[in-house]
Formats: sequence, structure tokens, C-alpha cells
Amino acid sequence: MTSGQPLLFSPYGADSFKRVPAQQPTSGSCSCLGPADSFSSSTFEDHKNHSSNLVDEVEAFSFGESGFSQRQIDVSNSSLNKDQLLWSESEFVEQSELECARQDGRQLVSWGVMELQGFSSSLEMPSSSSSSSSRQEKLDKSQQIHHKSLCLEEPCSAEDNSRSIYINDPRRTNNKYEFTGNEIRTSKYTVITFLPKNLFIQFHRLAYIYFLVIAGLNQLPPLAVFGRTVSLFPLLFVLFVTAIKDGYEDWRRHRSDRKENNREALILQSGEFGMKKWKKLRVGEVVKICADETIPCDMVLLGTSDPNGIAYIQTMNLDGESNLKTRYARQETVCMVQEGKFSGLIRCEQPNRNIYEFTANMEFNGHRIPLGQSNIVLRGCQLKNTEWIIGVVVYAGQETKAMLNSTVSPSKRSRLESYMNRETLWLSVFLCIMCAVVATGMGLWLERHVHQLDSLSYYRRKYFTNDRYNGKDFKYYGIPMEVFFSFLSSVIVFQIMIPISLYITMELVRLGQSYFMIEDRHMYDSSSNTRFQCRSLNINEDLGQIRYIFSDKTGTLTENKMEFRRASVCGKDYGNFLHPSNCTSHETITEGELERQRQNLRSEISVDPDLLALLRRGIEGKERIAAHDFFLTLAACNTVIPMVKRNPCPNSSNRVVEAGEIDYQGESPDEQALVVAASSYGYTLLERTTGHVVVNVNGKKIRLDVLGLHEFDSVRKRMSVVIRFPDNAVKVLVKGADSSMLSILDEKNEKTAKIKQMTEHHLSDYSSQGLRTLVIAARDLNDAEFEEWQERYEEASTSLTERSTKLRQAAALVEHNLDLLGATAIEDKLQDGVPEAIESLRQAGIKVWVLTGDKQETAISIGLSCRLLTPNMHQIIINGTSEDECRRLLANAKAKCGIKSTEHRDGTLKLKKFDSDFVDNADDKRTSSVSTPRYTGGVDHESNHSGDKLAGSDDISLALIIDGNSLVYILEKDLEPELFDLATSCRVVLCCRVAPLQKAGIVDLIKSRTNDMTLAIGDGANDVSMIQMADVGVGICGQEGRQAVMASDFAMGQFCFLKRLLLVHGHWNYQRVGYLVLYNFYRNAVFVLMLFWYVLCAAFSTISAVTDWSSVFYSVIYTSVPTIVVGILDKDLSHKTLLCYPKLYGAGYRQESYNLHLFWITMLDTLWQSLVLFYVPLFTYRNSSIDIWSMGSLWTISVVVLVNVHLAMDIQRWVLVTHVATWGSIFITYMCMVIIDSIPIFANYWTIYHLATSRTYWLTILLTTILALLPRFFCKVIHQIFWPSDIQIAREAEILRKGSHQVGLKPDHDVNGRV
Repeated sequence: MTSGQPLLFSPYGADSFKRVPAQQPTSGSCSCLGPADSFSSSTFEDHKNHSSNLVDEVEAFSFGESGFSQRQIDVSNSSLNKDQLLWSESEFVEQSELECARQDGRQLVSWGVMELQGFSSSLEMPSSSSSSSSRQEKLDKSQQIHHKSLCLEEPCSAEDNSRSIYINDPRRTNNKYEFTGNEIRTSKYTVITFLPKNLFIQFHRLAYIYFLVIAGLNQLPPLAVFGRTVSLFPLLFVLFVTAIKDGYEDWRRHRSDRKENNREALILQSGEFGMKKWKKLRVGEVVKICADETIPCDMVLLGTSDPNGIAYIQTMNLDGESNLKTRYARQETVCMVQEGKFSGLIRCEQPNRNIYEFTANMEFNGHRIPLGQSNIVLRGCQLKNTEWIIGVVVYAGQETKAMLNSTVSPSKRSRLESYMNRETLWLSVFLCIMCAVVATGMGLWLERHVHQLDSLSYYRRKYFTNDRYNGKDFKYYGIPMEVFFSFLSSVIVFQIMIPISLYITMELVRLGQSYFMIEDRHMYDSSSNTRFQCRSLNINEDLGQIRYIFSDKTGTLTENKMEFRRASVCGKDYGNFLHPSNCTSHETITEGELERQRQNLRSEISVDPDLLALLRRGIEGKERIAAHDFFLTLAACNTVIPMVKRNPCPNSSNRVVEAGEIDYQGESPDEQALVVAASSYGYTLLERTTGHVVVNVNGKKIRLDVLGLHEFDSVRKRMSVVIRFPDNAVKVLVKGADSSMLSILDEKNEKTAKIKQMTEHHLSDYSSQGLRTLVIAARDLNDAEFEEWQERYEEASTSLTERSTKLRQAAALVEHNLDLLGATAIEDKLQDGVPEAIESLRQAGIKVWVLTGDKQETAISIGLSCRLLTPNMHQIIINGTSEDECRRLLANAKAKCGIKSTEHRDGTLKLKKFDSDFVDNADDKRTSSVSTPRYTGGVDHESNHSGDKLAGSDDISLALIIDGNSLVYILEKDLEPELFDLATSCRVVLCCRVAPLQKAGIVDLIKSRTNDMTLAIGDGANDVSMIQMADVGVGICGQEGRQAVMASDFAMGQFCFLKRLLLVHGHWNYQRVGYLVLYNFYRNAVFVLMLFWYVLCAAFSTISAVTDWSSVFYSVIYTSVPTIVVGILDKDLSHKTLLCYPKLYGAGYRQESYNLHLFWITMLDTLWQSLVLFYVPLFTYRNSSIDIWSMGSLWTISVVVLVNVHLAMDIQRWVLVTHVATWGSIFITYMCMVIIDSIPIFANYWTIYHLATSRTYWLTILLTTILALLPRFFCKVIHQIFWPSDIQIAREAEILRKGSHQVGLKPDHDVNGRV
């Protein structure tokens, strides 16, 4: 800012606004102060923009025989030489060229933006047709990048496609462009559309269509087996209940919409602000929002109550993040607010879902002002710590970013439910076979008795009655048609073979299971005051079948609460001897430092006395200057906003003064830690605006004009700020990852080269200790460099198209030949209980893979700390820089470890099953002081014999460590099978430096090639794609916002809760639901088979002995409640036993509770029970005069008693509710039958009263139940004695332990040991 005028008012700037001359350098876009150092969706948008315009970039920065090919850039007058420009541009070109879509036919995914060494030289060669075509092919692929987790529309591709908003002129704005109003609608239905639309949605379930067809067939006279009304009851009941639920939910949405649309806001009307309903707001209107009010629409800030134009908003309703965000009004519009004259034109991009990016320009008084994400406030946010703001509406109603993001995550389907559909198909086959048997039997019977039909009661062709039908012909259609009608009638009679009630039962059981998971006090995080969340009710049982866990590191395994620990400054390591101190407790405080003493950061910072002494020296000396610039960079190169709170505090003279308490607000914990560290060493950030920052350096305030700021992005992997010092010197301050920083240092400076060598050594040391590192660098800019950069920066920041790409190009002009200042090391501590949780999960047979963006050394160190890696594990490290090298490393590793390829394995991998001995825990019991063995793909450092195979020994466990660069080649090429073979043979996999979509690629690698269940857990936006790709997604309510939580199926406060979630609740849910499905199949099948045996004995007619109402009530009322209660409350083992013996979890992924084998056994048992159920009462009353309705009543009571006693045999945990539900259902059945038999118009009138007085009736029920369940009882006893499962042994141990505690004895050690 050569003019010296700030862009925003401040106590250190001019008192009035002055227009900055067009030729003068101006500050950068306010959008620079958006999210930094934390991943957001804008990263993907940058990649997308970059990919779509990559051809132009390559053409603009590729050298041929005539230099630049298209966009001519004059470098003759700049100190930036040709090689430097080539390098800086090739860095992000080569990264983006690797973002190719997968070609395996499954999906299109971009697998990463990693920097590769030695690639920059490709741009220095003249272009050829072959290379151009190859590059164009890559670009065509990169333009296909798309992922379900980030369906963000492209920003406007040209300025003609932008929308124009005339400030304070809504009539002109809307008449020309017809923008939508601000009324929103989240409801699904209206009064007119509710019935047809709701029925259409409900009949998406095929089971409902099946029962609709059954009910329709029963309405036909030849097929009217049941009463026409009765046959409709089950389906109408289900449809009615679901419709009531949907209608109530939609009524609540309508009520919420009305409340939202009728809220009022202050709108500028006729020069004054007046109240107006939200639904009547229009694009172009000027709105005023007061403190704690909700933003009614997306609007660009024009002014705020703060003199610097700062506003604080809370975005919890939008993205779930609770920390305050800062937004800015441009200084050019402050005068507009002060004068009350609102005018101007805003050109912005079309509405899109990206809440982390906004591209627009404002034309005002002949100037074009850039607008960015930090200049817009979105609908749903709340204004905090600011009296008022004024803005202009740019997006309203359904076009706001909040409404465009209102779609829910894609629904996931339970694995067990898919298996259930397989068994349902088998039941359908059985149903067809039974119906075919009945129809064939009827045809044969009719053929045999064709001449006797007039005299037979079932098939006579004339009516012999005393009514008007006497003597009339019965509708006899001939044998072929009678056979066909018999088949359809049999389908109606046996319809409940397909259990429609199972769908409702499973929903209710899952709801009850979710309630108990949410209320589990052991999964409540008191530190964040968050309890467990069930965001998806469809996959509770999948928690008990997990085989692979894919975990993020930062914020998931660690706390994501950063603390500054070590620093390398000018090649010297500081921080070995740290002692806690407050910000001002260093030395004797002078009067000039009194102000800093009153700044309390509410935390204790560890300082190094040597480094502190270095900073207290005079300004002379290169080392002192480097240290000064180092901490100045930490204080200035960030987006942290200091908030000073005033509190009364008495001083030494008993006068009450205001002591300031600084609270740093930032979206990145790393940045906050660095700013606090800088303050502890005397560099306190006091104020930040878009135009300047104020830093208190040892009691002296220094104002630094911010000329431009380049945010952190995953392409550059660094952040830089161009500032002007009070002496008019201009510097660029840069911080970033070592992989991107060390390559842009000034290599010609010998001192820098020496410092670089020492710093790299320190970085390696820090990473080995599990610390997070950043490299700090800076350099002075001369006038020519500054002017060239400023011109490009202004052009890029005001561009409506390709803004991100152009800003990266502008950053490349200054981010080179940097002077290395040092490096920082931040500690991110492990969460409590992480090592124990990982150890238990491994013992349970679950493979834990860590996917992180950190350095390899840091990841390995954390892996050792959390017991993921053990000292005696053999590490296989794959760090490839080309496809051929990756292929060679993978092949060498597989050969050395004796790993066979997939095609050489027996059986199909998709159908592979694992036994209980999958996990060898021998290494967990051993201790070793030997250093960790490593294998780098080609050389085995532990063996002198190259022919030795490591995998042949049971004592060696393998750990694969691979970086993102290698994954770029492996996931894009035909190397996936090689990686899969190697990774699945290892007990641990660590993926380092991986991009977000690479994480999803690793998950897909396992999902697409095995039947194993996968779980992904993370806490940040960069974990969203991984969470949605996995079968089960778990979000951590951490420090990086709640994007992961909102995209997850389950959410919790800490990683250690995952142990209880899987080993306890996952096990319980799987055991319950697995048994629930089998029991429902059995319950309905035994009833249908009983009817089937009767049909065979009744001349193959479809006349039922059971009343219509009993057939309907059987699965709805008589037997449904016990199954629901048992599915929610039953426990085979206590939570203490499940946590004590993690191997018991293996019953889930081995599918011991539900599999095809159990299904067939259940069906055989069902066949036996149905035969006993039918023939025992039949033989008991064969010589009696009992009528068919009395026999049907006996069969009904018998089958209800039988299935409930059958259920009681399998209940593991009896509580009062279980007793009431099980035995109460039998009582309710009797009551219902008494009521039905008391209605005179029914044919079964008074039958139950005659039967209940006979002892034979009760003895028959008892005999039927005993004979039916006797084989099952003996089989269970024999199996549990001679072939007990791990769960049965553990249960017996529990019973013995409880018994021994009651009599005061110790439990049997041998019984416990068997577990």
C-alpha cells in the first residue's frame, strides 16, 4: 500500500475515507481471510477449477522455441528468471495432472494432489504432438472429477453467466433477471398431493406391492379365500400408520416453514429501515441485522458497527461449527453506509452449494472491488459480538447456500438386510412350490372325482340350500381354470410366508437399540458435553460385523489441541529445556511492557530461555534478525482474529483499570497454537483487519500493512502474506509443509543451504517424536517484483473466472528464492484411552488402518505411541516416485514376504471367510528392546539372506507404510491388485501424506474386493469422502468443525468410545437382529406350514380352519410384541465380559448369528414343529364330533404358545418387561379369541368356551408344545456340551462367576481361561 492508506478504518489509520488512486497498489481481497490450514470443500473446488483450465495454464507457462505461447508475460523487467517461473508453475501443474479419474468402471474419483520430484523438467522441453495428446488425455480425465461427498456446482465459467445485483434497487434487479423470492419450503406434501405422493413413496418397497397384489386377488370372487375387508387390513394398517407418521412429520415442517417465513427483518424502504417479513425479501434489497439475530438470506456486507468493518458470526446452523467466524465489509462501502446512499452493481457467480467460496465483484464509483468468501454472510448464521451489520441480498430463498445444502447424506443399507432378502427369495420359492402342490393336487382330485362333483360338498356344481340360490349352477370354470384359481388362492392363504411385519419390527427394534446407545453413560464425553449420536437407524447391526477400521489421525486419534513444543531457528534447535510460563513472566517487566503484561491468553506457554535471550538482544546480528522475522511470521501470517475482552481489575494504586483478555478466534488449531506461541515470546497479535495487522513486539506496537494474502491450499501446501513495514520495506512471509517449502528456498546462498541441512535434521527429529511441523521462510521484495506481483494479484482477485488458479499463479511470483528462517514443532497429544482401544480392536480381529496427511515419520511415531505399531513388527515402506518404481517396490515386498497374488489364491476373494485364528496375538505378549525392523521394498535390513521369506514365520507381523505419492500411481494404474495383496497380508497399514479422496480410494479398495465390513472414522471435512464411502461412518465431535459428524452414520466425542460401540453395542445389536430375522422367518413359516398340511387333508381346497381375523392378528398382535422386546433388551453377555474378552467380537464378522446354514436348520426345525402342531391335535380329536372351527381355534392357541415358548428357550436375559411381553402375548391371544368367539355373526361363535372346559384341550396344547420343541432342546444341549462356542463358554463363566460371588468363592480359572 504505497499510498499509505488502509482499506479499513482503524485507530491507527486515517480519520476519513479516501479513494485510493487506481495506479496505486491496493490491498488484496478480503477473501484471503477465510479458512486456512484446515481442509474445506473449497480445496476440491480449487482442484476442479484448476482441472478445467489446465490446458490454458500449460500453454501459458510452457516454453517452446518462441518463449510463451499464448498469454505473454513480460519477465525481462522482473527479477524472476525463467527457471523460477517454470518451477513454480510446474509445481501445481504436475500436481493437478495426477488428478485423473479411475477407469475401473466403478466410479470416478480423483486420487490426489501430491508433489512428485523431478517432474518440473517436463515443462522445460518443447511441446510435441505426442506429449500434447497424452497431456490432453489426462486433462480430459481430470475434467471428469466428481465425488458424491462433494457435489458442488461449478462457479460461473464466464462473466456473461454471472448474475447482476443492483444495490438498493430490487425492482430493476428482479425485473431483468427474475430471481426467486426468499420464501422457503422444506415440506414434501400439500393437502392435495399428500395421498398420491405418500402412497407412491411407500410402494417403493416391493413387499408392499406384493401384499397389494395379494389383497387385489382376494377381491375377485373365484379367489375370495378371506373376507374382502379382512384381507386388506394388514396392508391398510401398515400404510395408515406410515402415512400418519409421514403426515405428522410434514406438518411439523409446514409449521417450521411458516414460522421461518413470517419472521421479520429491518429492510431499507424509502430511505429508512422498516420491518418486513422474510418471505417478502427480494434480491437487491438492503438489510440490517442486529446482534444475536439470524441472517435471513445470503448477503454481501456493506458495513458494520465495528469501525474496521469486522463482524463475528456463528455458523453452527450451517456447518455445525461452534467457533465464531469473522466477516468483513469492504472499506469502499463504509462511506456508503455512513452517508446512507446505497448504490452500486454486484456481479457474482450463479448460486451453488459451496459454502466455503464466493466469487464476485462490486462496481462502485468507477472502481471494481473484489469480493470473496469473507465478505458474505449466509442464511442461517447468527450475528455475535457485533451490534449491527448492513448488507445487500445476493441469494434468496431456495437459492441460498443453506437451502442448496439441505440434502441429506446418501442412505446406507444393512449387510444383514441384504442377506435377509436372499432368504426371502428362498421363502418365495417355497411359497410357489406349496401353491403348485396344492394346485396340482386339486387338478388330480378333480380329474378323479369329475363325475361326483354334484354330490361333494367342496365342488358340487349346484347349490343345495334353502335360500334363493337353491338349484342354481355354481360357477364352475373347468379343471384347468380351477387349477389356476387354486394356485392363486393358495398364494392368498399362504401369503404371510413373506413376513411383512418383519420390516416394521426391525425398524422398531433399531429405534430401541439406538435409544440405549444414545443413553449409554460410558459413551458420554464430559469435556465437550456431547453424547453419542445415532444419525442412521438402518445399520445398527453392521457395528457387530466390522473387519476394517480406517481412521484419521489428527483430531481422531489425537486431541487436535495443539501446543507449541520445539522450534528450529536459523539452524539451531530450541525447546529441549522448556519450563511453563505466562506470557509476561520472562524477565523484569519495564514500563513499556506494562501493556503486554495485562494481556492474558488464559493458557500457560512453555518458553525456551535461550531463545528468549536471543530475542532480547539488540537488533544487530543475522541470527537475531532471523529470529525476529520468524516470530513475526508466526504472528502475522495467519487468519487468526484477536478478540480483547475488558474486565475491571485493581492495580497497585488501588485504582480500577481495565485489564484486557485476548481470545484468539481461528478456524485452525495449528494457527492458534503458533499465534499463542509468538505471543509468549513477546510478539502478540493485537489487531487484524483486511488492510493491516498490529503486533505488540516486546511492548512496542508495530502496524504492518497487509498488501495481500495467499491462503493455504492443498496444491501449494503453504500460506503467504505480503506486508509493508513502517519503514516502507516490503516482505513476503511464508509458512507451509516441508515438502513444498524446502524446494522453493534460495539454493545459491551457502548460509541458507547450511541452515537448510540443519533444519531438515531437526524436522526429522521432530517428526520421529510425533510432532507436527511447519517450515517458516521469508524474503524481501524489490519494487519491480512487488509491482509485478501486485498487478497480477489485483487482476486475479477481481476476476470472476478462474480466480483460484490466477491467485496461485500470482503467488508463484513471490514464493521462490526464500530465505529459510526455521521450523516449528507442535504437539498434538493422543486422546485418552486410544492405545487401549486400538489394542482391544486388534485382539477382536479388526484391522486398523490409519490414513493421515502428516509426514511419514510423524505417523510412525504416533503409530508406536498408540500401540498400532509394535517394536517387533516388520515395516514395509513404499515410497515410490514413478509407476515403474512403485511396481518394483510392491513386487519385491510381496516376493520377500511370500505373499501370493489374488489369482493364485483358492476360491473367490469376495466369498472368503475368516476363521477365529485370523489374528495372532503372540506379538502382543512379547516385549523387545530391539529397534523396529523396516523393509523399504528392495532391501531387507534384518536379514542377510535375500531368499528368506518373512511371512513364513508365525512370529513376524507385517506393517505396510505407504505415502500419497505412491498411491497416486498405484490407485490410478493397474497396481491396485498388487497393493491389495500386500495390504491385506499386513496387520497394520499406515498411509501418509494422503489427499482426502485418496482416503476414499483406500476404503473402496477393500470394499470392492472383499465382503468385509468397513468403518471409517474422522473428525474433519477432509474425512467426509472416506466416511461416506465406508459401510459405516463415524464422526468425531472435535476441533475441526462438524462436517464429518453431519456426514456420518454415528457420532461420538472420543475415539476410545469406538471400543465400546463395536465390542459391546455392535455385538449385542448383531446378535439380536440376526436372531430376530431368523425367528420371524420361523414364526410365519410354522403357521403357514400348519395351514398347508390342513389344505392337503381337505381335498386340496383353500378353505382355512383358522378364522380370517386370527390369520391377520397372528403376526400383528399375537406374536409381535415379544420379538420387539427381545430384539431391544436381550443380552447374551454382559458388557464387562465383552470388553474383557475382545475375541468374542469375532462371532459377528464370522456371521455366527445369521447365515444360510442357520436358515436351513431353522427351516428343518420349522417343518418338524408344523407337523407336530397339525397332527397331534388331529389325532387327539380324530374320533370326536368337534367341528372345524373348534379345531382351528385349538391350532391357533397351540401355535401361539409354541412360538412363544420357542422364543423363551432362546432368551438369554430375563427381566420384568421380557416376562410381561412373552407370557402376556399368550394371554392377549386368549382375550382376542374370546372376543372374536363371542360375536354371534361369526361361524366360530362360542367355540373357545366349549373347548376351555375340557382337560383334553389343555393337555393337547401341552403335549404339542413339548413334542415340537423336544428335538430342538436335545440338539441345543448336545451342541453346547460337546461343541460349545466362545460365547457359550463365556456365558457359562459369567454364570459360575455370579454363583461364586453369591457363595463367596473364587470363580473357576479353567472356565475363564477357555475364553
